[in-house]
Amino acid sequence: MEYSHPERKWAASGINRTRMLLRSNMTLTFGILLFTLISMLAITAPAISPHDPAEMHFEERLSPPSESFPLGTDQFGRCIFSRIVYGAQTSLSIAIISTLTVVTVGITIGMYAGYFSRYDAVLMRLTDVLLAFPNIVLAIAIVGVVGPSPEGIILSFSISGWAKYARMIRGSTLSLKNSGFVEAAKALGASDKYILLHHILPNSYGPIIEIATLGLGSRIIAISGLGFLGLGIQPPTPELGAILKDGVVYLQTAPMMALSASGMIMLFVLATNLIGSELRSIADPRSDMIDL
Repeated sequence: MEYSHPERKWAASGINRTRMLLRSNMTLTFGILLFTLISMLAITAPAISPHDPAEMHFEERLSPPSESFPLGTDQFGRCIFSRIVYGAQTSLSIAIISTLTVVTVGITIGMYAGYFSRYDAVLMRLTDVLLAFPNIVLAIAIVGVVGPSPEGIILSFSISGWAKYARMIRGSTLSLKNSGFVEAAKALGASDKYILLHHILPNSYGPIIEIATLGLGSRIIAISGLGFLGLGIQPPTPELGAILKDGVVYLQTAPMMALSASGMIMLFVLATNLIGSELRSIADPRSDMIDL
């Protein structure tokens, strides 16, 4: 009789459930495929770009799309397509790193505030202070102090963006810490650290993934907004917001600059919003009714 390892059965069952979910939810499938396509364009930018994004061809300034320049050229004769895919790589990498940072910080603070009552008041008052200010306003102030570099932008979002994650995880922790399986773990002598990592955190993965996905799209908009204001990644590094800013000036003579940059931003946000909203609906079907 052939022995089947239980972990392999569990993994196969998880893969089958994922396939069934994707087949039954076309919106989620479309969002994942769209995000994957855009991510692959960004990741493979060095391979698919026909030109160096900083290379100037002054004789080809503001030229229309052609075989050599698929989306035309900008005011310095640089290939718009090359700059768009490299700009997408820049925006996506900063958005992912900053999202992982704020989620990690928010989870840690939220779990401590919800599980340990002695920390709750101080941590939640700090959270309330940060939630009172729009994230983009804090980000602009912080970038103005530390400088418009990738590290500075990541730091600005990390300082200002963790509060809403902490608030959500705190609520989840408060509802879970008195549940039966947590009480059973305490009775068996499990430490607080073990309970937080093996009982509280795994049961909060659903909401974390939902708000992290939605937050990724918001962060891409914020990064592009900083670039549009001149506070984002500085030239010659291509960035979608900066490309859009330059394209607005030449909207009549070279519309592909603004259209391609804004289109890439829109597709990024559309993909993350589709994924996040569908994951939220799957995790809590009542959420759609509440939004209405």
